[in-house]
Amino acid sequence: MHRIGAGATSGRCTTTEVGMTGIRSAGQMERFRELLLAERREAEERLLSQSEGITAVREARSDGSVDDEHDPDGPTMSQEWSQRTAVLHDVEHELADIDRALARIDAGTYGICERCGQKISVGRLEARPTATLCIDCARLVR
Repeated sequence: MHRIGAGATSGRCTTTEVGMTGIRSAGQMERFRELLLAERREAEERLLSQSEGITAVREARSDGSVDDEHDPDGPTMSQEWSQRTAVLHDVEHELADIDRALARIDAGTYGICERCGQKISVGRLEARPTATLCIDCARLVR
């Protein structure tokens, strides 16, 4: 396993965050599961909205009579398509991150830094429930 304080020469964290984490109880893990599931529901709603918007843009683009490239009053269909597909990609990525976090809960590895093996602080998990790195490792890889 990882040694506490093995950071300076090995590139690992130098703090344990023990004061900020405590022991992860079943209740805490269930609370994080519920938080992640709520975030997943919200992301699914955004995904549906963006998918519907993309369908509308696709239909409008296929209409040969639309000449939006010369419309000074709004974004072009190409701009709309680019924006919506970018948001769609972001939401899909967010859903994948949430699913991986839920899988870590099931596997018993949620809240453990993937880089140094130390606990990720509860405060960090509350702010970013899909976090895979403790704050120190996140700073190192930035």
